[in-house]
Amino acid sequence: MFKKKIKKDLKNEDYTQSKAEDFHFDLISDYHNKKQNKGFVLTNRTCNDIDFDEFFMFADHTTSIPGQQYLYNHLRKIPESFEHFEEQETTINYYDNNPDKQLKTVKLLNRISSFDAYYINSLFQDEHIKEPKWYFAIPILAITNLLLLIIIPFYLKAILPFIGITTINLIIHYWNKHNLYQYINALPQLSKLNYSAKEILKMEAPHKNTTRVKAATKILDTVRSRMLLFKLENKVDTDFGAIFWSLLEFVKIIFLLEPLLLFSLLKIIDKKREEIHIVFSFIGNIDMDISILNLRKALPYYCLPEILKPDKTINANELYHPLIPDCVSNSISLKGKSALLTGSNMSGKTTFIRTVGLNALAAYTINTCFAKSFSLPKMNILSAIRISDDLMNDKSYYLEEVLIVKELLKEGAVSPCLFLLDELYKGTNTIERIAAGKAVLSTLNSSSNSIVFATTHDTELTDLLIKEYDIYNFCESISNSTIDFDYLLKKGKLQQTNAIKILKINGYPTELIKEATEIAQQLKTK
Repeated sequence: MFKKKIKKDLKNEDYTQSKAEDFHFDLISDYHNKKQNKGFVLTNRTCNDIDFDEFFMFADHTTSIPGQQYLYNHLRKIPESFEHFEEQETTINYYDNNPDKQLKTVKLLNRISSFDAYYINSLFQDEHIKEPKWYFAIPILAITNLLLLIIIPFYLKAILPFIGITTINLIIHYWNKHNLYQYINALPQLSKLNYSAKEILKMEAPHKNTTRVKAATKILDTVRSRMLLFKLENKVDTDFGAIFWSLLEFVKIIFLLEPLLLFSLLKIIDKKREEIHIVFSFIGNIDMDISILNLRKALPYYCLPEILKPDKTINANELYHPLIPDCVSNSISLKGKSALLTGSNMSGKTTFIRTVGLNALAAYTINTCFAKSFSLPKMNILSAIRISDDLMNDKSYYLEEVLIVKELLKEGAVSPCLFLLDELYKGTNTIERIAAGKAVLSTLNSSSNSIVFATTHDTELTDLLIKEYDIYNFCESISNSTIDFDYLLKKGKLQQTNAIKILKINGYPTELIKEATEIAQQLKTK
């Protein structure tokens, strides 16, 4: 059934369907959280600001669990270089031009798509359970019971010590169940992971590090037979009858097979961490490449980005937000300056800076942009968009802003950054907000070839920053009863505001609207 489904998808090129299953982000992110990544890692705050989880669910077309975990980690980090993109594109083109090979590979990846596969990474990333100090007694008890079992037919009184030792073994056996359950999911999946890797290697597709992967799979083959007991334990409730299960459990108790095999296997697994990680990464990388191929086929259009040498330049042609259906595209070109966006509420300015951020992230990680063309230098991505009070730590909104911006200033002083900022210092008064905002935006813009995309309601900032920032705006048209947004980026600062008009459209009292309008006019003339 699965094979027929995949064939149908490939034949019809129906890649637009999102995954139907739940996304267990605590498990998906586990590999990333435990991995020591080189390069810049996207912070949790920036992930929240640009809706990273929603973007991941959109971009995730992986088949296997290792592939899903690998893709998540890949999207969270900006690599030190982009030389691997050439190899990645070779693999993507290979599968695009060989749908039969893609079908076979996806079928093998599907072998490691069950929920239990989320725990494979624990075998090479977590500390394993250590033998208890009294472990030496376990083989003694097992051998003694074996000898007593041999003697019993000839000397019936031996059954008494056999029952006594079996009782002790029973206690040890069920004490060890807690240890066993920590690995009962991962160990059988390791065999499936290794099998899929070996079969994919036989296809001789243009994958990297195949010699190293082949060597790793051979080493992991040496522990396959030791995992047979764990495969049975994992399946016995569904595949075998209660009688067989009872007999098997009794044998394991008598000879303490589970603790003996578990701790013996963990010693071996502990020495094979590198090999497991190599095979895990091999599978993850292949699945990710096929996922990128399928993602691209689902898009209305996309481009491969051009990563420039260090420079203060961005060129984007018909850029769109991938999570917004029928999104209005926009183009922007910056050279030597940053961008300051003014606009009314709901006009699209915050969505636009998120669009820039997501496209930059996709450019750096999966060599794919949601635009007709997109070029930019390598930069770290940092943001201050969704800021809230931290009441648990007794921090006001303004103090939270202060601390976040301080971190941005610190990072911008040492490396080029793409800063995404939404209405700085909303938590304080107008005069000091404008003064502090101007100083911060100037400092960020002048540091290490960084580029800032900032939004503001304070049109005074446009005059203060005109030499350092290109000024853009989003505006709308308002009739007596409706307000219409075109979501198009326009050059220059905003010439009209809509806050009081929106109050009027939504039925506020006439006298209130009149008073608000008069006060606004008075303030503008001061």
